Amino acid sequence: MQDRPILTLDMTDPILGSVDNDLLAEPRLVVEPGMAARVSAVATPVLQGMGYRLVRIRISGEAGCTVQIMAERPDGSMQIEDCEAISRALSPVLDIADPIERAYRLEISSPGIDRPLVRRSDFERYAGYLVKIEMALAHQGRKRFRGTLAGVEGQAVRLHRDDTRPGQDADTLLAMEDIAEARLVLTDDLIAESMRRGKTAERELKRNLGLEPPPPPHAKPKPQKKPAPKNTKQHRLAAEKTRRGAFDPTKGD
Repeated sequence: MQDRPILTLDMTDPILGSVDNDLLAEPRLVVEPGMAARVSAVATPVLQGMGYRLVRIRISGEAGCTVQIMAERPDGSMQIEDCEAISRALSPVLDIADPIERAYRLEISSPGIDRPLVRRSDFERYAGYLVKIEMALAHQGRKRFRGTLAGVEGQAVRLHRDDTRPGQDADTLLAMEDIAEARLVLTDDLIAESMRRGKTAERELKRNLGLEPPPPPHAKPKPQKKPAPKNTKQHRLAAEKTRRGAFDPTKGD
């Protein structure tokens, strides 16, 4: 881990943040062909310069033409502020490079909870969660697998299948280079983990911007120090002496 500049939300003043350069530069296992590959060539260096990683590019015919760029921080988190910052930085670069020869709508998004897994570190990070994997080349006569990630071994992913018959070995090794698509399956555990990562990223963003997090709505205000009482026996005796014109000879006039 080392410090490198990350652009702030206004895209003017860089701030120092801790970024894992190895994760930032880690190549994807699945890359897009054709027009999406041209967009990737333009977007990747911009994203890396800002401290983000490209996850996936998808070009569809929705609303004429939509270019969806899915990105994330190296730790896998992504906030709405990150998407806005990327959009502001990337839009003019794409306009100049012009990788798509027609009008299009640019959409920057997070990977989502049931996200695609596109790097080796993704399979390591989400070990223990349910996934769907589609192979580019058939493995043991099949291309589609579903099960729990059981880690990475060498250049293969270990999967504990949930659709095996009695007597069959549930564990299988799938070569990462032969994976066409892999995606997490939405579960309660995955939602809880996503919320935890989101809260951690939000706290980090506020610290980087110098903002203190507001108190939770259920938090009680700190009790204020009670003022000294003004109606004690001492106060009443002093008031009585003043009324009678009494004075203390040791204190002078």
